[in-house]
Amino acid sequence: MRSVPLLAVTGLLSVTALAACGGEDKPADPNALTITSTDTECEVSKTELAAGSNTFKILNKGTQVTEVYFYGPDGKIVSEKENIGPGTNYDITVSLSSGDQQIACKPGMVGDGIKQNIKVSGQASALDPRLTKAVADYRAYIDAQIADTMAKTQKFAESVKKGDVDGAKALYAQSRFGWESIEPVAEAFGDIDPKVDLREADLESGDTWSGWHKIEKALWVKKTTKGEEGTADQLLADLKTLQDQVHTVDITPASMANGAKELLDEVATGKITGEEEAFSHTDLVDFQANLDGAQKVFELLKPVVVEKDAALDKTLTDGFATLQTLLKKYDEGNGAKTSYDKVKPADRKELSDAVNALAEPLSKLAATVG
Repeated sequence: MRSVPLLAVTGLLSVTALAACGGEDKPADPNALTITSTDTECEVSKTELAAGSNTFKILNKGTQVTEVYFYGPDGKIVSEKENIGPGTNYDITVSLSSGDQQIACKPGMVGDGIKQNIKVSGQASALDPRLTKAVADYRAYIDAQIADTMAKTQKFAESVKKGDVDGAKALYAQSRFGWESIEPVAEAFGDIDPKVDLREADLESGDTWSGWHKIEKALWVKKTTKGEEGTADQLLADLKTLQDQVHTVDITPASMANGAKELLDEVATGKITGEEEAFSHTDLVDFQANLDGAQKVFELLKPVVVEKDAALDKTLTDGFATLQTLLKKYDEGNGAKTSYDKVKPADRKELSDAVNALAEPLSKLAATVG
């Protein structure tokens, strides 16, 4: 995708989307900070902050849809919230560690944005041992998903280079499954995401198109792999870079939870609409991967969630079960699912309603464990 919703943090902060709303500009928390985005400014109400939990309300007072990004001192994107419409606002809770960092607003969701420096000092509270284990187990999950992606993409690339269109089509969706299940982590490396996952519809002037979706168009529209041999090799190289670098990413329980919410947002903004897999219509496979990745996070954090908010635990458990049941009816064997262009509008709405019903309580997960 062109935009970069992020779970991972470089030891600096983790962000949890709590609620999106319009109208009222006052934060629900009277001590909350504000980030005001206009067409020409990005104003943060306080630029020297204490480490630990901070609540921000993002206010879009401009005329364009905006995004807000958080950057670490090394220039890496560490978190963001996209698609904030004019006149609306979005509440997030941020767990900050010490260090200099930046917040950027991107009116129109293009370019480098308007940046504001912030300074964080002090030290956050020690982590619950159960959450330490959850982070370690999630790292193991990430490693397994990247290894799965590498193995399947290797076979996919071999089919592309051999000119085996049918073979490459059969491998395409499954080669993306691991990536889709941990995409917010992978997107911590902002330069890798557009290289491997940029859609044609999101190409901007000066962009060089590469990655899965470029090959997808060749397979389903041009019906040939000719000319895409280099694209396949570059895809593998970029994924190998991700595999080598992912161990440098710091992960917190709150960032895990925020990433789970981002995965559901991926479904709501891309898979439900059919925009993600515009040529192959394999959106439901991506949907499944996003759902599985979000559920994995919840299951790892569940011991703490049960203790702190049993009602939320039940709501999320039931919500994930509902979505998994709905998706199961589209199974066609060997990881394949019904082509999304064959899913009727009423069935799409059923899926959308279930996603939305789960997304709202899921937005409370990070605050619960954070």
